[in-house]
Amino acid sequence: MNSGHQHRIFGRRAQEHILILASGDKVRHMTVRPWMAALAFCFVGVFSIGYLLATSYLVLRDDLIGATMARQARMQHDYEDRIAALRAQVDRITSRQLLDQQVVEDKVDKLMEQQMALTSRHGKLDNLLDRAESSGLTEKDGAPSSPVQSYAPDVKDKRASLTGSGIEAIEKQLASGAPADATPDNSTLAYVPATDTVGDRADRVFSKVTLSLKDVEQDQRSRVEQLTSDAGNAANAIETVLTRFKIPMPETAARKDDDDAVGGPYVAPESNDGFNSSLAALDGALTRLEAVRSTAESLPFRNPAIGKDVTSPFGNRRDPFLGRLALHSGIDFRFSPGERIRPTAPGKVISAGWTGGYGNMVEIDHGNGISTRYGHMSEILVKVGDTVDRNDVIGLAGSTGRSTGTHLHYEVRQNGHAVDPVYFMNAGLKLATYIK
Repeated sequence: MNSGHQHRIFGRRAQEHILILASGDKVRHMTVRPWMAALAFCFVGVFSIGYLLATSYLVLRDDLIGATMARQARMQHDYEDRIAALRAQVDRITSRQLLDQQVVEDKVDKLMEQQMALTSRHGKLDNLLDRAESSGLTEKDGAPSSPVQSYAPDVKDKRASLTGSGIEAIEKQLASGAPADATPDNSTLAYVPATDTVGDRADRVFSKVTLSLKDVEQDQRSRVEQLTSDAGNAANAIETVLTRFKIPMPETAARKDDDDAVGGPYVAPESNDGFNSSLAALDGALTRLEAVRSTAESLPFRNPAIGKDVTSPFGNRRDPFLGRLALHSGIDFRFSPGERIRPTAPGKVISAGWTGGYGNMVEIDHGNGISTRYGHMSEILVKVGDTVDRNDVIGLAGSTGRSTGTHLHYEVRQNGHAVDPVYFMNAGLKLATYIK
């Protein structure tokens, strides 16, 4: 009963639908269930209803496309109006930039004049600074004095000549502010007024640069004046020492010959702003210092045996051979046999050979009536007429002549008379900061 109920509906057996697919010799079949048919019918019905609704919407709302096109047209007109406003703004900004550029160029010309004035001093300052350095000018702490700040960049064009405080710094500072023609983004495309123009920033920047150049010039002046003062003080100190030994000042003779063998057409002097006068004063001070310094370096102010023991000073003493009082005309320093002997100052050899009680002796003339003698050497390494420097070896230590042992007899003579070498060595200690 139950089995018959499953295959019968209202007394009739349900018919199954079979789908047969044939392909060549192969035949396939598929049973179509009722639920499959219902699902396919629902899908087709939904698609048909959606298509009909969409078609009806587009037909009934045909003004949608027109509204969209009108909206796009309005947006296009708005953008064109804003672009025209921006173009007008760019034209105004361009005109303003041209005016600002002219102002900037005028100010650059003024700065160029100041820069060229500083540059023209570079050659003079460079020469004077080299001379000051070679003259050994020092600060209070003994270190070499700081060189005068020279301001002489390479001159190529207006935009490349001002280094340091020049055009590069100007352009950098001009670029650091907000741009005058700030471009709005696409969301606004509105006119954005400039809070600060290039000309306004240029005024501030050029004011700073001008003050910087003035500071450089003032620093140059102060340093030149300081060097002039230092050179004068050093020359005075050297002159004081030379005067004690009655050495004539070299600049006195030079001043007497200033008006000799000179001439030429008269030309109006250059504009004098005071700086050239300070340079001339420094040049004179350095010339004077170089003259007295050269004189001091040519004289025997140094110790011939640094670190050596003094075995016999200058003056009266008991003669080691005769046992009676005698004048010792120099200073004896203890040396080891064969040790090198160097002169205390440059000069010319006027005697080299055996000289009585001196044994093997070398005498060097240093000018200004001053000479030095080096006695008791075991070997002489120079000959008469040789020009020697302080670092040249003139002989080897020994014990020739009237000598009781290896040592150096060092003697200083002025105008033919023996003087105590200690006076010269003490003066050399005072001049140590001024001479090499």
